[in-house]
Amino acid sequence: MDKIEINGGNRLAGEVRISGAKNAALPLLASSILVNGVTEFTNVPDLMDIRSIKLLLEDLGATCEDGDGRVRIDGSGINKVEAAYDLVRKMRASILVLGPLLARFGHARVSLPGGCAIGARPVDMHLKGLEALGATIEIEHGYIDARVDRLIGNEVYFDLPTVTGTENLMMTATLATGTTVLRNCAREPEILALADALNRMGADVKGAGTAVITINGVEALKPATVEVIPDRIEAGTFMVAAAATGGDVQVLGCDPENMGGIINKLRQTGASVEIFDQGVRVKGDRGIVSTDIKTLPYPGFPTDMQAQFMVLMTIAQGNSVIHETIFENRFMHVNELQRMGADITVSGGNYARVRGVANLSGAEVMASDLRASASLVIAGLVARGVTTIHRVYHIDRGYEALEKKFSALGADIKRIR
Repeated sequence: MDKIEINGGNRLAGEVRISGAKNAALPLLASSILVNGVTEFTNVPDLMDIRSIKLLLEDLGATCEDGDGRVRIDGSGINKVEAAYDLVRKMRASILVLGPLLARFGHARVSLPGGCAIGARPVDMHLKGLEALGATIEIEHGYIDARVDRLIGNEVYFDLPTVTGTENLMMTATLATGTTVLRNCAREPEILALADALNRMGADVKGAGTAVITINGVEALKPATVEVIPDRIEAGTFMVAAAATGGDVQVLGCDPENMGGIINKLRQTGASVEIFDQGVRVKGDRGIVSTDIKTLPYPGFPTDMQAQFMVLMTIAQGNSVIHETIFENRFMHVNELQRMGADITVSGGNYARVRGVANLSGAEVMASDLRASASLVIAGLVARGVTTIHRVYHIDRGYEALEKKFSALGADIKRIR
């Protein structure tokens, strides 16, 4: 099993170009099910999760061709409505095929999904929304079985903002009869990107990026070419790494408009963040200042940046409190950071008090999920000595060529196979 080895202490400097966003690409690829023809996607990152959803689409009967960041999906050959456990268990985003299959074929049978073990992410809001549009739902033997004669537009209220729930219902409603109004929607940039793509395919979606999305159903969607937006979490990871190492890094190809929460918090730590046409430039300050973090739905500070920012706080001056409000089991990286000398105390399950220390020290650590993996890489970059990270397959789920990009910035990092 692959490991990543880091000899810490190097200051990062130079330029890094951000890849397409995993969390945008996955629903976009799933939306190709709605099209009886060829949909082309550009700026698609080469990630394990992307490969997983392509395998799933091919198992359903679609044809996938890819190369140089382009993925062409021909959905005209889809002849199956069951997403099997072996293909779904690796990735929770597989639930995104449920709505498109139901909308196009009137039937979908999808295994309950797997993915990172960062807490419960129930699909009940997806299912209640589909039932509001007329579907009959049964759950048996670990599968969701959804059927409908005709989808009818309706009002759907989400108890909590849900990203994949909003995406699933938005895709489903594009082929429903009449108007669907989704309320208390998630507002992430990836949802707006999906809405833009659906409209390019001939859908009528309004209000994406706000709490209320209105979808006027159409008879069919048509082929289109769609570009995947930049990955704001990958960009944030490199920005935090630059600040943590006292570096000077230009993060190119990102969209600062989507990263206000990250930029604001970095500036509070004393880092310089300069916004320019092609991205952002982050210059770190060795005298990092502690600041508190509370994760919130977009546009608040993203839960997917909590672990990375915690590393920055472990070497800051003073104490900070990190409050995780999105997932109840997202402090699994704490034990590994403690092995490296971090002073962190967890209370109540969702609060972490971090007391800054002078240095972290290299150690053998174990990655538990995607973002925890990234935090351990940053910790290794700033630690004294050698850090070896095990179970790095988590990194490959969401970061394209992470060690190569860090190496180009001056990090002493390598993958051991």
